[in-house]
Amino acid sequence: MILTPEQQALLNGEKGETMAKVVKTLVMYGDAFDAERMVPVTSEYGHTVISFGLKTLGPVYDLYQKLLDEGLLSKQKFTADPRPLDKNVPSSFLEDIVFNKLMYSRQASYEKQLEEMGLLDEDSYTCTSYLPQVGNVPKQGDILSWAESSAVIYANSVLGARCNRNSGILELMGSVAGFVPEFGLLTDEGRKAHWIVEVRCEHKPEAQLLGSAIGLKVMEDVPYVKGLDKWLGTELTDEATTYLKDFGAACASNGAVGLYHIENLTPEAKQQGEGLIREDAKVYVIDDAELQRVKESYPVIWKDPDAKPALCFVGCPHMTLKQLEDWTDNVTRQLEENGRTKVTVPTVFTASTPVIKEFNKTERAGKLADAGVVVSYICPLMYMNNPLCKKKPVITSSNKLRTYTSSRYYTEAEILDIITGKEGSR
Repeated sequence: MILTPEQQALLNGEKGETMAKVVKTLVMYGDAFDAERMVPVTSEYGHTVISFGLKTLGPVYDLYQKLLDEGLLSKQKFTADPRPLDKNVPSSFLEDIVFNKLMYSRQASYEKQLEEMGLLDEDSYTCTSYLPQVGNVPKQGDILSWAESSAVIYANSVLGARCNRNSGILELMGSVAGFVPEFGLLTDEGRKAHWIVEVRCEHKPEAQLLGSAIGLKVMEDVPYVKGLDKWLGTELTDEATTYLKDFGAACASNGAVGLYHIENLTPEAKQQGEGLIREDAKVYVIDDAELQRVKESYPVIWKDPDAKPALCFVGCPHMTLKQLEDWTDNVTRQLEENGRTKVTVPTVFTASTPVIKEFNKTERAGKLADAGVVVSYICPLMYMNNPLCKKKPVITSSNKLRTYTSSRYYTEAEILDIITGKEGSR
């Protein structure tokens, strides 16, 4: 790798041994992927995936403290993934003991470290930092040092920024140094599609299910998706970006996709068209039968597959304001149709704090609370990491949450039927 004189000086210890180790880490990372140089991080804000004070991550917090003691802060203010705890989310006495005493006992001290490192503000804990209410919206062409699979794929695909799928520590190193190795999704060649995905469904495909099918098929490759603009249109409206948020999260978690192109819709696809497709690209055809096959392939790992759901999570990634509004309307309408006033399964909708604050200004917030639904800022995945919670029969419309936990996936329509007590919904 060819370093600039300034980068070489840092590697040689000009600003101390700790900074030299930061740069050495980035050099080793780049060498592993044949990067030829470093490029500056140009986005206004960063984003970190490590937001949880797990007791077992002592070395991570020691590393943060070492950087802080040396005055090596992030070159940018940054947002972070969601917090793991909220007293309003249903849990038992024993689950709370595990959460507070055994799992997230370092939460308060770690959040203090994040503030000192450069956290944007106390409301900046979310996996959807790119939503306008949060404000961490990279521009097309920006170079990022981010970690968080669903945020990275959104930034790459919908916004046209450039970021590799970094780990939390490598993201931190790039943020402190202010530069990252140039390879993969940071390059023009690395952003070309390995797959052509032809969507031939008769009905609008469920975002989480379509993303899952593509992720499972292409793994870490880049897909160029044709036919989806039939339902999403050719402009990045609120409806389209919300769909792509959930679609991308499933691509990134069920596979390892860091970038996708949607024909006639996402910025690079609109600008370059089929010029983004590699000559040796493979073809994957998706129809309704294929989506059904994928859905039926998901394992049910509950101890009792026929158990009544004990908890429902909607919002992984965090919900948009429009999703909160639409879900509220659908829940209240269907409860009334079913002759009920409250949801029949304890239900939690998750969204960022800024989105929740906007939602709470509307009449819908009271209606949703009256229906018995909790709105929370937490990360459902962090909740489900509790060994006691893993034993619960939890349902979700998130394919990301299904992949990483014991929760069981249902489509949004199925979830709505279940939580509103529609007869025969299970």
